[in-house]
Amino acid sequence: MADTAQAAPVLPKKTWMALILLGFAGQLAWGVENQYFNTFLYDNIAPDPRAISWMVAASALMSTATTLLMGTFSDRFRSRWGKRKPFILFGYLIWAFFTAIFPTAAYLQPVSLAIGMAILFDCVMTFFGSTANDAALNAYVADVTTERNRGRVVGVMQILTWVAILIVYGVSGLIIDAWGYFTFFYLIGGLVFVLGLVGGLLVQEEPDPSPPPRSYWGQLADTFRLDSLRTHKALFLLLTAMMLYTIAEQIFFPYIIIYLNHFLKLPTLEASLIIFIAILVGGIALAYPFGLLADRIGRKKLAVGAILLKMAGLLAFSLVRDFAWLALTGILWLAAMCAWMVSTGAWTKDLYPEDKRGQFAGYFILFTVAFAMIPGPLIGGWLASRFGIPTVLNGQPGYIPTPLLFQVAGLATLTALIPMGLIKTSKQ
Repeated sequence: MADTAQAAPVLPKKTWMALILLGFAGQLAWGVENQYFNTFLYDNIAPDPRAISWMVAASALMSTATTLLMGTFSDRFRSRWGKRKPFILFGYLIWAFFTAIFPTAAYLQPVSLAIGMAILFDCVMTFFGSTANDAALNAYVADVTTERNRGRVVGVMQILTWVAILIVYGVSGLIIDAWGYFTFFYLIGGLVFVLGLVGGLLVQEEPDPSPPPRSYWGQLADTFRLDSLRTHKALFLLLTAMMLYTIAEQIFFPYIIIYLNHFLKLPTLEASLIIFIAILVGGIALAYPFGLLADRIGRKKLAVGAILLKMAGLLAFSLVRDFAWLALTGILWLAAMCAWMVSTGAWTKDLYPEDKRGQFAGYFILFTVAFAMIPGPLIGGWLASRFGIPTVLNGQPGYIPTPLLFQVAGLATLTALIPMGLIKTSKQ
């Protein structure tokens, strides 16, 4: 790790404002996609967890391919013209549009066609979101920060993640109960559009004077050569740990609101309030302190502690039924999620090669989305259908997920300790 005793570089105010607006808007859109696309599909199209797992898997593949290919393209675009801004600005605007129109898939009949259209909308939305946020914005954060200030910047970005999720969970129940899903999606899409427009226009960049030494496909292929893998061994071990952690997380996370609504019989507003409280304390209040801690004690120590806390929090969450205990145990596993995301988010950016940050943001998505968000929800969907409670909702047969999802996920989280233990230092 760099010497944290040195003064950390200060970001310009416009850069901070761009990061805040874009980070918030992006996480607002992803928060809706990660949770309320799923609940809308379950409540309004088909109450079958397998349909959710298909949609999550399809969007995961799209996200991975997009971030890898468009991340590499944004590296080359920046090398030639000094800009990632077009990818961010136009990507956010189209991303917002497809977020808003997602619920129109429910108008289609038969149900199989509606499911297919929902998956298609999710994939198109994911293409533009991954281009703008996962590829271009993540690379831009690495461009404008150094190892001395990256932990705290990622900490602030993580606060925005939790604020966005807090709004999604805290306000969503009120909006959905009062005006329905369509108004909810229209409002979120409109807000993302406005914030993306203003934030994208504020992006400032310094030109990169070095042109790319290889062709587009040559740059992609170079990373998979054995000598390149050896050079970046620490990074790929870290990505493997993140993959295992995310597989475990995706076993339960897509189904959490469904679990609270249908297994515990909590109304949408009360279920949202549990997540609201957990995010407020476990996410927003602790994100920046975790960022400072990551800079002070190192990324690895914080990440290992997050794994152990996540396991304990999920097991406890699965055993309680009372509102207060659900909120308290929710704080535990959400605090662990926050610590993990801050520590590994800063750590990966430390290890990205400077001339391939957009491309390596693609590998980040490859490991944490394609390799993780396909098997994770499929495992969760299988557990929910194999060991869940049969039900009929709106005339459609389905299954209600049980506490088993959280218990399996908690134990599976521990597998991330294996590759983590093989990383000798926090940076090589």
